[in-house]
Amino acid sequence: MTTTSERVAGSRARQASQRVSQSVFDGSRLRVVLLVDVYDGAQQQFLEAYEQLCNQVASVPGHVSDQLCQSIENPSQWLITSEWESAPPFLAWVNSEEHVAMVEPLHSCVRDTRSLRFHVVRETGGPAVAADQAKRRLQTSPRIGDGVIRHALTFTVKPGSEEIVAKILADYASPEPQVDDTTRLCRTSLFMHGNRVVRAIEVRGDLLSALRHVSRQPEVRAVEEAINPHLEQDRDLNDPESARVFFTRAALPAVHHVTAEERQNPQAERYALHYPARPDRGMKLAELLARQDEAAADDPRSPVLRSTIFQRDDVVVRLIDVRGGLEAADPVQALGLSDPGQVAELTTLQDDAAGASQSKDGRLARFLELARMDLVTDRRSPDA
Repeated sequence: MTTTSERVAGSRARQASQRVSQSVFDGSRLRVVLLVDVYDGAQQQFLEAYEQLCNQVASVPGHVSDQLCQSIENPSQWLITSEWESAPPFLAWVNSEEHVAMVEPLHSCVRDTRSLRFHVVRETGGPAVAADQAKRRLQTSPRIGDGVIRHALTFTVKPGSEEIVAKILADYASPEPQVDDTTRLCRTSLFMHGNRVVRAIEVRGDLLSALRHVSRQPEVRAVEEAINPHLEQDRDLNDPESARVFFTRAALPAVHHVTAEERQNPQAERYALHYPARPDRGMKLAELLARQDEAAADDPRSPVLRSTIFQRDDVVVRLIDVRGGLEAADPVQALGLSDPGQVAELTTLQDDAAGASQSKDGRLARFLELARMDLVTDRRSPDA
């Protein structure tokens, strides 16, 4: 059976858009690199935990192979590499509750980890590799980025506490933007939709260093402590394991970014749209939005100058910079979905739009209204 990603990969092999600087939907193979720092004396415990984990991972759809390596210079340093047929099955697994449970035995023997994900662009090897190229899809061309890493966190608060949480999240001093010589915080945009909070951040340099820097800032720590009583998922920031599990579940990775206009436009306004996906349809919805955003980026009439799609399980959020504001934009172009049938198939927006106009444009305008998130704060650092 040909998957959606494979069909998209075929079309992009013919014409890869230079406007797309990030995408997990091109169908190419994925290489995941995990750098692990093991506690002194815990090497055997780590090895046993890894062997149990790799036996479980072997049955995960899309997984091809993995390899465990130990440093020849420092026995506490390990490297795990794995290969996947493409990025979507890996992301579906790594963002699942199944993954949270699988990796739990590793945490008692691991001091620190760092995960890196790469699409395979070129490959060399003998005749066997050459003969296998048809199945081992490669990224067709390098992507040209803007040096900015985009990431988001999402969590829910207890119903009834939305106004209190919004005020807490809006009223705090911005942290120092300069992390180190190579990393800087550029922008933080925070939105709410009902009781769901989404915090999108833009970083130049190293994302992990930036996240750790922010978590250590007193003003940010005070905000996190203040919202703790209102969270639906309990957490204790003084307990490393509790904090780790919370932020693992809160991670909302960017799966696609497209830029129609490189330079900052003073008329551009930032919005976030929340697309409540139907069960097990989140990845397909994100992929459809990505395809349509890529096509719209080549249309000079499109008001959307930039679009970043974040997706985890059935949570799909689209962050857009719109020329002239959302009210003046064509609802079809702003929503990113041109067919009410697609909206009904992939989201629950149709379910919430009872009484909306029966015309196509009227229904899409209503869907846009339902998807629109409330802005809490949008902060840019100087010289971002």
